[in-house]
Amino acid sequence: MNSIRRSLVTMLVAAFTLVSFVAALNGYRASMDKAEALLDAQLQYSAEILVGLGASESSGQTLGGGVEGFVFQIWDGEHPVLRSAAAPESPVTAFEEGYRYANFDGFRWRTLTVSMGGQRWGMVAERADVRHTLAESVVLESVIPLLLWLPVAALLIWVLVGWGLAPLRELSAQINRKASDDLAPLDYADPPTELQQVISSTNGLLLRLAAALQREKHFASHAAHELRTPISALKIHLHNLESEVPAGSSALQHANEGIERMHHLVEQLLDLARTQPELITANFHTTDLHTLAQRVTAELWPAFEARQQSLSLQGEPATMQGDETMLAILIRNLLDNARKYTPAGGEITVFAGYRDGTPTLEVADSGPGIPSSERQRVFERFYRVGARAGEDVSGAGLGLAITQHIVQLHGAQVQLADSPLGSGLAVVVRFPNTAVSV
Repeated sequence: MNSIRRSLVTMLVAAFTLVSFVAALNGYRASMDKAEALLDAQLQYSAEILVGLGASESSGQTLGGGVEGFVFQIWDGEHPVLRSAAAPESPVTAFEEGYRYANFDGFRWRTLTVSMGGQRWGMVAERADVRHTLAESVVLESVIPLLLWLPVAALLIWVLVGWGLAPLRELSAQINRKASDDLAPLDYADPPTELQQVISSTNGLLLRLAAALQREKHFASHAAHELRTPISALKIHLHNLESEVPAGSSALQHANEGIERMHHLVEQLLDLARTQPELITANFHTTDLHTLAQRVTAELWPAFEARQQSLSLQGEPATMQGDETMLAILIRNLLDNARKYTPAGGEITVFAGYRDGTPTLEVADSGPGIPSSERQRVFERFYRVGARAGEDVSGAGLGLAITQHIVQLHGAQVQLADSPLGSGLAVVVRFPNTAVSV
């Protein structure tokens, strides 16, 4: 994952290193030029001493000792007057005043020729490599510390960039602290100029999301409530028609089934509108999962009995933290799906209790089951396996979508598995251990 801080530090250190290198290079060249000038001045001073020393010397003298890498000569015309022991017998440079470079004794030398009056000339020479070594040692002593301080500069840049990015971290922390249902605008006092547009755009997005969610809730709730009244009226009219049409009329039966499907869809829309985080999490309290499952199965028992289906409940008391109304909807949806997809005379089992110390709800049936390839898709809204398989099963495909939403709000996990009854599907919901109240 890319890091703004790391990228900024890398770019700043690279820029600082480049600038330092160019500055060190220019400083090196300028310092070397100044060092050369100082050494030339020293050579000039040596020549002046030589002039004073050799003014009265007679021809042909050679002085022993001397400084390594430094030679001198005094000439009277083409005749040597005085020279150092290391100096060659021939002139080291031309009989012409000024600085030059010359080669002798296998080295390159920096030479200076001065006139001593008449035909007398003084020559001094210094080895160029000695001069450069001395100049470089002086210059590098001032340049190397600059390079050695680069790691310190990189650390300082890292700290300063981190300090500069503190407002961005604070904004990120404020966003992370917001609850999942908190769509209120960010409240950042006196933000930096660079973050003002980010905060403004984020607040605009939050406002649009809040408005969209509010519209969705209002639409589902209002639509479902508005549909309840005409559905109830249609049920009354169909009940009145039963005395006016022949007994066992298929048309009346289809009409009743259609009204029941519509009623079921409306109730599911209402359930979907009620499954909002801000409404559910505020109502969490200690709930006995087994007692709740017992109550829901008792309420739905007549529907299973009408299809001659066997419905049994197993388990033991299992306390947990949750919203009892939403958990009842979850159990009801799972049982309703099992009833619809299990053939007449089939078997449905419910387990509500502890498994491995975790509150667990399992609803298994002996129906046709769901292929493994489609088990993830059944949690999508309006997706129905029976509709694709051509089965005549009523429903809108919202039951498992609502179930998964309730499961997520409780921090639980839902899994679809093969039924232990030999055929069919088992829906297993495992609630978190942190939800258990001991």
